[in-house]
Amino acid sequence: MATLLIVYHSRTGGSRQMAEAAAGAARAETDVILKTADTAGPDDLLGADGYIFCAPENLAAISGVMKDFFDRCYYPVLGRIEGRAYAQMVCAGSDGSNAVRQTARITQGWRLRTVQDPIIVCTHAQTPEAILAPKAISGRDLARCRELGQALAAGLAMGVF
Repeated sequence: MATLLIVYHSRTGGSRQMAEAAAGAARAETDVILKTADTAGPDDLLGADGYIFCAPENLAAISGVMKDFFDRCYYPVLGRIEGRAYAQMVCAGSDGSNAVRQTARITQGWRLRTVQDPIIVCTHAQTPEAILAPKAISGRDLARCRELGQALAAGLAMGVF
């Protein structure tokens, strides 16, 4: 059976909710490993058939913990995961597009294959208090995350990706 690895980072809960929603739906289709970015490593990437990367955008960039994951894993898996399917989700306060571009650039170096458009969930958190507050992702946005997880997992299970 195919394995989907979902790597996420979340400080205020938004990205965690998104990753858990995708994982929950994906489990109906294939094996799923859900790991935080600080605990995931090269062996996790090598052991999976496809990936979802989910992180907040902080200061117009992917979160530092997610960037650290990519930094730690980049060279150990370079040339060893080419062609595998991936998708990404970003929890942003206002935009999210730069985090999408950063992740896409990293995955391009790995020669991963984008199989779904990225999901950006905008929380509209603009004040220090709102930015640091626990997040509650809407049911509509969580449904989008579930759809992404289930579709990617189904594609892996059928051998489409």
